[in-house]
Amino acid sequence: MKAMILAAGRGERMRPYTDLTPKPLLSVGGKRLIEYHLHALARIGLTEIVINHAHLGQQIEDTLGDGRRYGVTIHYSAEGERGLETGGGIFNALSLLGPDPFIVINGDVWSDYPLGRLPPEPEGLAHLVLVDNPDFKDVGDFVLAQGQVHDREGARLTFSGIAVYRPELFNGCQPGIFPLAPLLRQAMATGQVSGEHYRGLWTDVGTPQRLQTLQQRLSMADDMNAGVG
Repeated sequence: MKAMILAAGRGERMRPYTDLTPKPLLSVGGKRLIEYHLHALARIGLTEIVINHAHLGQQIEDTLGDGRRYGVTIHYSAEGERGLETGGGIFNALSLLGPDPFIVINGDVWSDYPLGRLPPEPEGLAHLVLVDNPDFKDVGDFVLAQGQVHDREGARLTFSGIAVYRPELFNGCQPGIFPLAPLLRQAMATGQVSGEHYRGLWTDVGTPQRLQTLQQRLSMADDMNAGVG
């Protein structure tokens, strides 16, 4: 099984930090955001990782290199300065990801979700990890009922940006810029998207304030750990 980390976003809401640094390379708790994902994937034995990039993408390659120091092998999928959005970015990287289901993680989220829980062979075309709606989001994305994800009326949860996809989800797509959500909604309509509700720690590090809040949380956790024993 391979994994893909999405790192091509412009990070407009994180400016001015992202004027000079790609958002996944911003540091919190002594690590770059993307390094948390690399370490988590390595811990469960996933060593073939694809990273897409656009804005300031060469910085990502120069910083992470071939992945050796993280215990993984990194393959890069360059999209140019504009980027291809999530759907187009994944589609563009399918030749690197291969024919089997693969994990995808947003490069700008932080979570203690145990990636080893993800199904290596989802029953349908996709398996999504959903979380409680954060304070900064009034309405969630999807409804979870009996292990299936739906786009309908009901108590909506937020998509965490952590998922497993089958390449077949992208059947019929053409190269170019396009979002992922319509493909997921189409698959939901035919009962092809499973999901789970994770109630642990998760945040979308989308603004300087959220980055600062996460830094404070991780600093408090370090202080508590240092005080044990």
